[in-house]
Amino acid sequence: MTNASYRTALPQMNGRTLLTDGGLETTLVFHEGIDLPFFAAYVLLDSDEGRNNLREYYARYIDIARDTGSGFMLESPTWRCSRGWGEQLGHDANAIARYNRDAIALMDELRQGAGIDEPIVISGCIGPRGDGYSPESQMSGDEAEAYHRHQVETFAGTKADMITAVTMTHAGEAIGIARAARSAGMPVAISFTVETDGRLPSGQSLGEAIRETDSTTGNAPAYYMINCAHPDHFADALVDDGTGWTSRIQGLRGNASRKSHAELDASETLDDGNPDELGRDYANLSSALPNLRVYGGCCGTDHRHVRAIASWCCN
Repeated sequence: MTNASYRTALPQMNGRTLLTDGGLETTLVFHEGIDLPFFAAYVLLDSDEGRNNLREYYARYIDIARDTGSGFMLESPTWRCSRGWGEQLGHDANAIARYNRDAIALMDELRQGAGIDEPIVISGCIGPRGDGYSPESQMSGDEAEAYHRHQVETFAGTKADMITAVTMTHAGEAIGIARAARSAGMPVAISFTVETDGRLPSGQSLGEAIRETDSTTGNAPAYYMINCAHPDHFADALVDDGTGWTSRIQGLRGNASRKSHAELDASETLDDGNPDELGRDYANLSSALPNLRVYGGCCGTDHRHVRAIASWCCN
């Protein structure tokens, strides 16, 4: 038994609002000056200094949840902690499993010491096999399930309450992760990257990707999220066609920047936008996305943005 607190009853599925963090990797690299090879934050678990950097990072967000009376989702620093990325960093499957377990143990330590009464959910973060902006190739559901099963099953043996698959660029990878999570008995949220036109990098519309994932997996995901785009990029795409796909979106991790992914990739400085404006833009999406429950940020966002989002959306 793993003694996970909320695996069978996620509070955000029962109407509770949860904040989560912002852009972990961009904050550590651009604000803290920490070198993250391949943007892999899990390597910080190797040292006391690195672990303290992670503790300090998450503590800022826990403070916001405490101040606003919100719940919180501790998203583990494991976006790059899968076998393929691990191999590039010299870590075999056993080492990758250990890093994933250690990351969840750190999240549990933070939960135990948070000192707030609202629910704190621990999520095992899974990233894409390829680039989170533009995949070199698309995976079939079967390929993605085989690739991601190792990380999913590792999380299933920890105190993680759920899995969140972040920066998914095409439906095939989402389908594979959803299948692997279902087989492991883990709730999973699927978060899609969208471009400035509101479509996935694969060219598929957001609604089509959600419908395909649901229909192929028997509605396996607990819910969906949108990540790595400014609200201006996808607000006009949130028009339901009567199938109810917009009701399946329960979380946002947007960018503060209005730049395209190509522009962000080419930029040597961080565009952190306007925190209060981003919070207002989140609030303006509430009519199109009435089931929003999880609020955080993605590239370029930090605790300032999440505090602003909380002030607009959690009061």
